[in-house]
Amino acid sequence: MIRIDYPSPAFRIEKRSGVDFIFDTFRKRWLKLSPEEWVRQNFLQYMTVTMNYPSTLIAVEKEIMLGELTKRFDILLYDSMHQPWLIVECKAMSVALTDDVLQQVLRYSIPVPAQYLVITNGSYTTGWKKENGGLTLLQQLPIWP
Repeated sequence: MIRIDYPSPAFRIEKRSGVDFIFDTFRKRWLKLSPEEWVRQNFLQYMTVTMNYPSTLIAVEKEIMLGELTKRFDILLYDSMHQPWLIVECKAMSVALTDDVLQQVLRYSIPVPAQYLVITNGSYTTGWKKENGGLTLLQQLPIWP
């Protein structure tokens, strides 16, 4: 398990017809503030503020092809050569981080071969490094190279 100390939130949130919306600075638009979106936005802020990952190399909720299926990854961080480096699958806090969630991020890493895989529900975060044909459990998120 990776310990995450989230920075104080600096979000723009507004209520529209009784529904909360959050401004996503990566996608440059207002989004309905679902439980999963709350986790995604907090994790993005952790990545950029605490881990100093460059925001210019982060993609959020982009479509990928998985066989004949169209899927969306949550967060992808590219390395300085613009190759996939770290992929994150976010779940709502109420969703347990089961083997199914790991399998989901593993499937996403087929067309997007990131070196690091992370799953989080905001409360718990687990990560792995792909090496020697297997997965090595991480004790912390990798330091930006």
